[in-house]
Amino acid sequence: MRKITFLLAVTMFLVTVKTNAQDDAKRDCTIKYNLFKGDFKSKKYEDAFVNWEHLMDNCKDLSVNIYKYGADLAQDVKKDPVLAKRVYEQRLQYFPKKNPAKVHSDYATYLAENNLASEDAIFSILEKGYAIDPTKMGVKNLYKYFQGVTDRNKDTNPQKVFDTYDDVLENVNLKLESYAKKLSRYQDSTLVLDKRDKSLKRAYTINSKALGTVEGGLDAIISEIATCVRLVPLYQRDFEANKSNAIWLRRAVSRMFNKECQDEPMYEILAKAYAEAAPSPDSYSFYAGILEKNGDASGAAAMREKAFNLETDPTKKAKYKLKFAQAAKSRGQLSKARRLAREALSFNPNFGKAYLLIARLYQSSVNNCGSNEFEKRMVYVAALRQAQRASYVDPSISSTARKYINSYRANLPSKKVIFTAGVAPGSNYTIKCWIGETVKIPN
Repeated sequence: MRKITFLLAVTMFLVTVKTNAQDDAKRDCTIKYNLFKGDFKSKKYEDAFVNWEHLMDNCKDLSVNIYKYGADLAQDVKKDPVLAKRVYEQRLQYFPKKNPAKVHSDYATYLAENNLASEDAIFSILEKGYAIDPTKMGVKNLYKYFQGVTDRNKDTNPQKVFDTYDDVLENVNLKLESYAKKLSRYQDSTLVLDKRDKSLKRAYTINSKALGTVEGGLDAIISEIATCVRLVPLYQRDFEANKSNAIWLRRAVSRMFNKECQDEPMYEILAKAYAEAAPSPDSYSFYAGILEKNGDASGAAAMREKAFNLETDPTKKAKYKLKFAQAAKSRGQLSKARRLAREALSFNPNFGKAYLLIARLYQSSVNNCGSNEFEKRMVYVAALRQAQRASYVDPSISSTARKYINSYRANLPSKKVIFTAGVAPGSNYTIKCWIGETVKIPN
């Protein structure tokens, strides 16, 4: 009995010693963490580094801030790529649910910038981040991920490239819509912004521009392989297996529409199947084009109205109006296309793509809206104004708009042309034909 009592006492003593040691270690971690955090925020980086090293070795799961702040210490203060790599790896190990997609994205960026891993290894990390949440990934990495998918599959599995393109683009558009809504509150020129609002507006603008650049980059990559000649046999092959698959049909119809393949019989088959598989504003808007193509103008108008009325989100209503405008443009109905684009702007005044479409409509009419060089070149003045508006209201397309702006500006009437026409620089001029817009003669 005494022996058992003695053993119990020893066991309790050892447990107490162990518990006290654990408590002491935990207390020590908390103290060093608070010191580290205070020094880091006070920009005393060398002092912060001493305690941070202890935290990295002995308090790995205490707080995710060890890694958030530690990444800055390793990368920007110590400039130690190996240490930075350890920060990312430990964070993913001990805090796998704390914004993991962004961490994978940042990790891939750091490895790439410092040549610490192969392209395949970096792509593998991007794949993991994308699978978790594409909207949390860095803008450039969305582009890099799609480029990686394209390089690996364009010759052997183009459908995977198309599916990935649609998926990436949808996520880019989600982010763009989010920033557009946030920026809309700052469009009022009479609004007085405080320091925080100015900072937010700048951040939203920068991110929108970056996303717009990615969108253009994605289109540039896909345009090489997504041609009507290539799309039609691909969809003919896969249609039977996907004729009830709403997602597949939506993406197929959208891609053929955007590549202006509406005259292909396969486009009509896909649009009809999409409308049957998923009755919705989106499917009705595509099917309306088929009705119009087949001579049913009243049916097309009714279908577009139905599609439009079913939608409640003003941003999406604007997109539908623009889609109708694009369809009108493809049929040569330029005045109607402009009217629809303006209606899109009534629902989303910051919809730069609508302004760009009007600019392109004007550009396409240069040779039809003037009887001499001066009159024709004045059309570029109107086109330039629309492109400038697009760039001003919508940061996401500023890069694309700038190309149009430069092109239109290069084609404005010269001093000699203006002098020969016998008109005064700076005076008003109304463009002829369907445009009928009044602009200023360039100085």
